[in-house]
Amino acid sequence: PAPLQEQEYTLQEVARHNKEDDMWIVIDHKVVDVTNFWKDHPVSSRYVLQFAGKDATRAYYANGHNGDYAKELLRSFTIGTIA
Repeated sequence: PAPLQEQEYTLQEVARHNKEDDMWIVIDHKVVDVTNFWKDHPVSSRYVLQFAGKDATRAYYANGHNGDYAKELLRSFTIGTIA
């Protein structure tokens, strides 16, 4: 079977998902729906909240998210890419 095509979103579309009950962020041009995860972030849910609807790439890498666990979580919550 052919691979599924990833959904594309604009930064403006991502920006609308900036609430506690509807939260998307961007990491490496990937759109990540963290609605069901941000409260369970192992370090600080408030830190994740400040990036709601925004590009969080720099903060993601600046805080050491380069291990297999972080990469797998990122993959599992990715819903598309930036157009």
